[in-house]
Amino acid sequence: MSETQFELNRDEAESLLAGSGLAGSGLAGAGLGEHARLADYAALLKPRVMSLVVFTGFVGLYLAPGRINPVLAAIAILCIAVGAGASGAINMWYDRDIDALMRRTMKRPIPDGRVSPEAALALGVMLAAGSVTVMALGVNWQAAALLALTIAFYVFVYTAWLKRRTPQNIVIGGAAGAFPPMIGWAAVTGEVSLVSLALFAMIFMWTPPHFWSLALYRSDDYARAGVPMLPVVAGRKETKRQILLYALLLVPVTLIPWAMGAVGAVYGFAAAALGLLFIGCAVRVWREPDELPDSRNRDKAARQMFGFSILYLFLLFALMIVDRAGSAAFFHV
Repeated sequence: MSETQFELNRDEAESLLAGSGLAGSGLAGAGLGEHARLADYAALLKPRVMSLVVFTGFVGLYLAPGRINPVLAAIAILCIAVGAGASGAINMWYDRDIDALMRRTMKRPIPDGRVSPEAALALGVMLAAGSVTVMALGVNWQAAALLALTIAFYVFVYTAWLKRRTPQNIVIGGAAGAFPPMIGWAAVTGEVSLVSLALFAMIFMWTPPHFWSLALYRSDDYARAGVPMLPVVAGRKETKRQILLYALLLVPVTLIPWAMGAVGAVYGFAAAALGLLFIGCAVRVWREPDELPDSRNRDKAARQMFGFSILYLFLLFALMIVDRAGSAAFFHV
């Protein structure tokens, strides 16, 4: 991907996101294809990514001190989900050129021709504006501001600025996926606290080893598309070293909520055990030879780590709920 082509894409983004072509047009006038299915538009929202985002946002809301009306809690979680989906749709619109070049993404709705780029952008912008507005009017302005920051960070900082420019794209850009627990917390308390920042730090530190394990076995895709992911720019050996380094740094970070007293010993011991398993996966990736007699087994450890990393983060946040629920039940006996 040349710098000139990137600049053209960025200029297109800025002009379209300015709203001049969207104002008063409505979704139908923005290019919704007659033959597109509802499932195609749902796919634009990246539902798999959304599910983990929504769950971590819920945990932030659940752990926050104080009470929130169940209806407002549901509205907050819905806004987080819609905001995440909006980010995904705009990301797919912007990255449609490189998505068409990668096996992992070439069947997405836009490069596959099932949804027009204009429709995807219109859907993303309207969902983004709607989610922030509803969060502000229905919950509070602090949570809405964090939601707006999350969407803007993912779209403008990660997608439009970092992704095609630097191998540190996922390190810095990973902050976008780390905001949801803070949004959930702010929905209840109206503020950002040290505990919510600790939850942010967990996801922030988890994102690089999670995504680089994927990048290892998809490095040919990224090279073909001209995306400077770490394996493409720095090589496989350095990527494996970075995965192990981040795994070692991540485990102590996952224990911070316990050290702060936000959760109890059940979470602390389980998080430590899971952390050792995560480090073990990183060690296997680091030790796995790059050249194997059977090419089908190449990057087997990286594939396994990618899958386990999703389960790992889910279990960490689920354990917080279990720990808090168990403590509440104990004190009510």
